[in-house]
Amino acid sequence: MANKFLTPNVIAAQALATLYETTHMLPLVYTDVTSEFATQKIGNTINVRKPAVFEAKLFDRAQGIQPQDATEGDIPVVLDKIADVSFVVTSEDLTLEIEKFEEQLLTSAMGAISQHIDRAILGLRSTVTQTVGVAAGLEWDKPESLIDAGRILDINKVSPSDRYSVVGPTTKAKWLNTDLLKQADKSGSTEALRQGSIGKDLFGFESYWTQNVGQAPVPGVTGDPTTEVNLAFHKTAFAFASAPLEIAPGSNAAVVNYKGISIRVAYDYDIKYKHTVVSLDTLYGVKTLDAKRAVLINGANQA
Repeated sequence: MANKFLTPNVIAAQALATLYETTHMLPLVYTDVTSEFATQKIGNTINVRKPAVFEAKLFDRAQGIQPQDATEGDIPVVLDKIADVSFVVTSEDLTLEIEKFEEQLLTSAMGAISQHIDRAILGLRSTVTQTVGVAAGLEWDKPESLIDAGRILDINKVSPSDRYSVVGPTTKAKWLNTDLLKQADKSGSTEALRQGSIGKDLFGFESYWTQNVGQAPVPGVTGDPTTEVNLAFHKTAFAFASAPLEIAPGSNAAVVNYKGISIRVAYDYDIKYKHTVVSLDTLYGVKTLDAKRAVLINGANQA
């Protein structure tokens, strides 16, 4: 009986599920899940649907209601990044059950792509100018710094829902060592901590940590941060957009889309080296929608 090989469609579907489960930042930012984009190339610009914004009007019985335009409008996002992981597999690898293939190869490959995406989204911190973390009692290494971040978002009339904070490992360690979070963790459940969460409602923010926040440069120069540069933000502060890549005619490849993300999987036998190469890639772009909906949490910069 002939061996049954994993197809690109099966690998792509599992890869996309793994990616969505392992990325920290992607579920926390705005992604247009309603539009279906045509095949794109790197450098192309697509228009993603902008979240609708409404204003509550004072009802006047004499004038009646004031209907508002529900058209969201579009946001241009440049698809300027391709995250790629390619690796060599054996014929035996391609005859594995998809669960075994994921365990041995796919989880690691998609983990690398998810970190690539996380770092790109966190790179948008350079567009944010609002900063907290140095006021007495509200320093960056205390979870109470979120009180100050929330104050700024409140002043900017940002919705109290869908607020998140993402901090680095040093900040996480300092926050978890405070009495506030030590008491909160006495629930007996560590599931949230294992998933990268350090608080589901921490001063109005769902708080997470990731090593992709990065560390302060050593040695630093004037103007460099001296601490991790953490982030508190609303979901609509930043956007992520992805679109399908082309599939070459006659190639053994597939593209799968899920929740605004597109993954292409292709594999082919390399006769020169007598092995099969599996390639996974995703075309995407990120953009700041409104910098006033985000706040940096860090200590003083290098003097």
